[in-house]
Amino acid sequence: MSKDDANRQADIVRLIADLRTAKVELLSAQCATDRVRLQYSLKDIVKFGERQTLKRAIASADAVHRFFTQINAHLEPEEEPNS
Repeated sequence: MSKDDANRQADIVRLIADLRTAKVELLSAQCATDRVRLQYSLKDIVKFGERQTLKRAIASADAVHRFFTQINAHLEPEEEPNS
């Protein structure tokens, strides 16, 4: 195995680990969001929530959505199993 191949393989292992970490962090963010959504009305969130915090959360969610939409556009459709 060449040094380039070994470096590439190490990069792939790091990528997989980073994606798994991101998955856990995204699930945590989803749980936190669901907690807020279930405990408070939209009206109260808008009325009493800190505007800057809400705007940053919205911008973050939008950026994550755009990123995963780009990835989704490049995924090949999975083949349906024969039944």
